[in-house]
Parts: sequence; structure tokens; C-alpha cells
Amino acid sequence: MKALDIDSQPCLIHTAGTPKAVLIQLTARHERKTIDSELSLIEQGSQMGFVFVGIDLQQWALSLMPWADEAVARDPEVGRHAIDTLDYVTRRLLPYIYNRYGQLPCILGGYSLGGLFSLWAASECPLFDAVSAASPSVWVKNWDNYADSHPSMARKVYMSLGDREEHARNQRMAAVGDCIRRHHERLKAQLGDGSTTLAWNKGGHFDHEDQRMADAFLWCLERIDGDKMDENKR
Repeated sequence: MKALDIDSQPCLIHTAGTPKAVLIQLTARHERKTIDSELSLIEQGSQMGFVFVGIDLQQWALSLMPWADEAVARDPEVGRHAIDTLDYVTRRLLPYIYNRYGQLPCILGGYSLGGLFSLWAASECPLFDAVSAASPSVWVKNWDNYADSHPSMARKVYMSLGDREEHARNQRMAAVGDCIRRHHERLKAQLGDGSTTLAWNKGGHFDHEDQRMADAFLWCLERIDGDKMDENKR
């Protein structure tokens, strides 16, 4: 894995085999400790080549929250800059990747707020073929209202949650179980049963992040590859 700036934004990039898809992950500083393990798990689980780009975000909530919620952060700037992050991905990062590797299918993913951002971004923009959202923060206020009126434009969506997360002491965060079940039903209605899944993992919010993200990307890679095979048969 190599660290480099892509259009002035610190990123981590890794290539496995001949890339057939691009994996983009919104990463927080603490996740750098588990990225190598995550990539190893993806390579072990798939024969499909890929290029991975981790966007190394220094201000997590500021960069990813699509609107304000004081339960996440009291900074008045939070909720105003997710659109800037999406603009970076679509107008600067993806052209950089496409120029070097070709017009590859794109899987956008992240953990926690990164997962929330990925789900939101796929409802704002048609450029993402699949979404890998591990423990997404769909408990934030106004998510249901937003998602009801903004269907996902991704073809495949993977979500997961730890089985202890809905038993958190914080009542807002404990609502995540019901929130993610509702969103799963919403996605099934939009995309069809075979195009989305909700996986339940053992543990709380901060357990096995590398395995959960690897599982999320692997599910999407397998289905993107399957779609290509189906298209070739036609």
C-alpha cells in the first residue's frame, strides 16, 4: 500500500492483480491500523483484481455528515461539507483512477459515518455501482425522511451491523437496529432481494472492523463480477 496525495488530498492506494473494479473507502485516522489486514482478507477472498483507494480524512464528521446532528457533533460546520467530499470523489478522484486503470466499476464503502456517507452518496450520484456500508450510522436524525425520498442509484448495496450495537446505552445510537432494518426493507423494495443484504456480525460497533469491511467489499465484488458474466452470456 502506498501513501500519496491525489489532487492535494492524502490517499492510500493498493493494487491487486489486474484491476477489474475500484474500491473507494472513506477512512479515519484510526483505521489505518487495520487497512493492511482488510486488504489481505479481500485478496484472500476474491480472485478478482482491484485497485483500492482509501481517502485519508482528518476531520471525520466534518467531511462525512450530510447534515447537522448535535448527537454527532456540535460544530456548526458539520453538515455543510459532505458535498465537498462527494465532489472530490466524483470530479477529481474518479477521473484520476479512470485515467490510469480504465472505466472500472466503482464500489464506494466505509465504516460508521463512512458507511452513512456511502449510502447517502449513492442516492445523490449515479457513479457508484455498489455500496459497502459496515455499521453505517443510519440512526442520525432525518435519515428515514431523506432515504424515503432519495432512492439509491447503486445496483448493489451491502450493509452490516454488530449484534450488540442496538443494545448501546446511548438511546440514539441504540435505535440503529430498527433504523437499519427499515433501510434494508427500503432497499429490497428499490433494488430487489438479490441486490442488497443486511449481515449481522458478532460484537459491538468497534469490533473486527477489518473483517467487516472486507466482507462488505467481497460481497459487492462477487456480485459485480456476476453481473459481468451475465452480460457476457447475452
